[in-house]
Amino acid sequence: MKRSLIALAALAVVSAASAQSSVTMFGVVDAAVSIGNGDTSNKTALTNSSYNSSRFGVRGVEDLGGGLKASFHLEAGVQNDNGAAAATNTNNQATGGALAGMNGSQGLTFNRKSVVSVMGGMGELRLGRDYTPQFWSFTVYDPFGTNGVGTTQALNSSAGGFTIVRASNSIGYISPSMSGFGVWAQTYFGENASSAASQAGDGSAIRVSYDQGPLSLAVAFSKTTTGAGTDVQTTNFGGSYNMGVAQLMAFWNKDANTGAKDVTGYTIGALVPLAPAGTVRVSFSNSDNGNGAKTDKFALGYVYDMSKRTAVYGTFASLSNSGGAAQALNGAATPANGSSTGFDIGVRHAF
Repeated sequence: MKRSLIALAALAVVSAASAQSSVTMFGVVDAAVSIGNGDTSNKTALTNSSYNSSRFGVRGVEDLGGGLKASFHLEAGVQNDNGAAAATNTNNQATGGALAGMNGSQGLTFNRKSVVSVMGGMGELRLGRDYTPQFWSFTVYDPFGTNGVGTTQALNSSAGGFTIVRASNSIGYISPSMSGFGVWAQTYFGENASSAASQAGDGSAIRVSYDQGPLSLAVAFSKTTTGAGTDVQTTNFGGSYNMGVAQLMAFWNKDANTGAKDVTGYTIGALVPLAPAGTVRVSFSNSDNGNGAKTDKFALGYVYDMSKRTAVYGTFASLSNSGGAAQALNGAATPANGSSTGFDIGVRHAF
């Protein structure tokens, strides 16, 4: 009888510990046939991440009691079309590329996210490599989620530098939602010696958002040192409204580099759900480098969810340049003021 009671007590302790902490392995494998047509040259390839970014990760959380939790999140980008891993950046500068720029040859890196955090009723404190507040509105207000040939031209032509998407060596604070309002503040370091000629890679950012019911709004600002006496300042705002029959989106961004003209871009678009399990994605985006070079892009796509984890998709995009711009799609090439079209046809599986 005593042995039975001891066994039950031990089982209860193990069960309680398991209930207080968890570790999850997760990932996405996304592959697509990518076609780019330009006025100079065309290209066809098998690529990845044209709907969702391919990744492999591990995350966990532990209940510390008293309303506090500790967590970690390690997430690596993978190029499943060839088995290579994605490179990271150690100091938010050109010199910080993985193994002297051996992109794809440096082995697995947790380039997408590598953080440890403590969270509770007052919000979350997050340390490590993370997305930047100035990037987040690019992706949440882009119908294509900044993936594939339909990615907003505002991001493709951004002059926001090495921290436009992620920053290494960051300290971030994310507030709890307060009647729909939220704040995300972040600072990050280039980790230069105090005697260095510049503190390149240092920066800070803040994003203020409002999410309530069908309405979402956000404004963000960042400033990152790029050299001795130079910096880049990014300002953007956007929003979306879910009407049920469609979710409408709009976004505007400006990158201001010291001594250069402001680079601006915008996106307008929509997600339209179709029965039984499809979604139409459509957008128009633009970039303007401030010197007259402009690029316009129209994108149209369709996603069909075969299950909760597997989807097939297709995207078409058409791009035109003016004022000396020479942007092209999916690896194609075009001369100044030329045009380009691109297609993605693929499948995504999440686990």
